[in-house]
Amino acid sequence: MLASETDPGGGRVLVVEDDEEIADVLRRSLRNEGYEVRTSGDGVEALDVAAGFVPDLVVLDLGLPRLDGVEVCRRLRADSDVPILMLTARAETEDRVGGLDSGADDYLVKPFERKELLARIRALLRRRPPRGSASLQVGDLSLNPDTREVLRGSREIELTNREFELLEYLMHNERLVVSRERLL
Repeated sequence: MLASETDPGGGRVLVVEDDEEIADVLRRSLRNEGYEVRTSGDGVEALDVAAGFVPDLVVLDLGLPRLDGVEVCRRLRADSDVPILMLTARAETEDRVGGLDSGADDYLVKPFERKELLARIRALLRRRPPRGSASLQVGDLSLNPDTREVLRGSREIELTNREFELLEYLMHNERLVVSRERLL
């Protein structure tokens, strides 16, 4: 399952949840708050979506098919510093500690109150510089996320949307080795 709702006012959120009913509630709630939302129903797909979508925040369930949430969290954390909110039915202390130790920034147990979830998302996003707050610069290459302008020196480079997203991802993660499979 992969879905997208677009309203770029609040930031980009990737919801990784295999329960379609919960994923739909999260998608609608976040969209209503002005977030651009993508959803994924399994761990392997979530990593692929994250590589192309470049979310500002990830809401991640622990119990996922194909690749569990702890491993997804570890892999996301290895590739970026995106805030990760674990949202799961596992309420035991060991589960919470394991989730946070795997790289999650926050942990919320189901069932949850919508207001609390949204407050936690806002708090996590406040700690991160807003997307487009500054141009990215690597060598003589600069990228402005607000205007979607890319310059090499003083020469403008025209890119497709997908090329722009890939370049933005690579520039955000300039010190990491990124496999071809991760990018595609």
